[in-house]
Amino acid sequence: MRLPAGFRASGVYAGVRKKASPDVALLVAERGANAAALFTTNRFQAAPVVLGRADLKASGGRVRAVVVNAGCANAVTGRAGMDAARRVRDAAAAILGAPRREVLVSSTGVIGVILPDEKIRAALPAAKARLSVSGVDAASRAILTTDVSPKVARATFAWKGRRGTVVGIAKGAGMIHPNMATMLAFVTTDAAATPACLKAVLRHAADRSFHAISVDGDTSTNDTVLLLASGAMGGTAMRSAKDAAPLRAAVTAVCRTLAWLMVRDGEGATRVLDISITGARSAEDAKAAAHAVATSPLVKTALNGGDPNWGRILAAVGRSGARFSAAKVSLRLGRLVLVDRGLPVSYRETDAAKIFARERVPVAVDLGAGKASAFKLASDLGHAYVSCNADYRS
Repeated sequence: MRLPAGFRASGVYAGVRKKASPDVALLVAERGANAAALFTTNRFQAAPVVLGRADLKASGGRVRAVVVNAGCANAVTGRAGMDAARRVRDAAAAILGAPRREVLVSSTGVIGVILPDEKIRAALPAAKARLSVSGVDAASRAILTTDVSPKVARATFAWKGRRGTVVGIAKGAGMIHPNMATMLAFVTTDAAATPACLKAVLRHAADRSFHAISVDGDTSTNDTVLLLASGAMGGTAMRSAKDAAPLRAAVTAVCRTLAWLMVRDGEGATRVLDISITGARSAEDAKAAAHAVATSPLVKTALNGGDPNWGRILAAVGRSGARFSAAKVSLRLGRLVLVDRGLPVSYRETDAAKIFARERVPVAVDLGAGKASAFKLASDLGHAYVSCNADYRS
């Protein structure tokens, strides 16, 4: 896959993590890019998050490059960790001839370990030499941690007679949960748009993708989503929500694909629960009900076992805090109705079991209380998840 015009990327091995595979990605906007970002809401924010937030503000939303490493989160590392992040940023800026405030760093891996920045700085010349428009695949692999496979998505859009492209990469398999972005994701486009416009586009897309997924209920210290626009498509810059509607649709499509790939690749995951809540009194009620189902250990373990135990789903909805009358609630698996207006209906258990055996299991709950709705993707929970996290640092 090729990056949108104006971008190049690469992935190299620096020795940050134990296994000998690429662990540093470099993403470069050749002539700079306007940018917007969302960062973790965890109070233990990693050094690259603190530094990146400040630099993005100082640059007025301009970014020339991003350096991403796997194998070390550089979180809860104090001044030493911040100094290490700065050294990586400054070294990359020097090699690329870019203002240091326009170089962002991002890290993922084990918390509480200071970034071995000398290894990354030593690998930067090779990363620069390997930059290419097709380097997105190498970069997508270099940012993985417990992920089984890389996550890349692409979409196109039309605007004022021009054709634009959006390409995104992401990593995430554990510590996946709202809010903020619940992983690392870097989305590029050749569109021309102001930083403020990009921020609105990104928030819209994240609310419909990264904020609607859950693997394990944990939010990382390093979560970052970055949207970069090179402007290489040409034309006047998009400035308003109306201008950006086609771009917003394409960015949302890319983010939703990346979100699906992350949940499907959740640590130990075998299938995904696609939860739809309708008929809620308010958006808050709908989100609360979806959240309760997505994070219920009983629902997630039933999903892992392929057991269509719909009682666990309704029990989760019932304790969610959403306001509704139990006598008006209905529940479906795909097109198969299991509960209608608060009472179970006759159905064949084998039909329900077949739906629960799918890779993506559709569950729809109508609360019968209003017009608001919400959706969420959640992975199952089984023995493989426990094994993966019990052995994570060993």
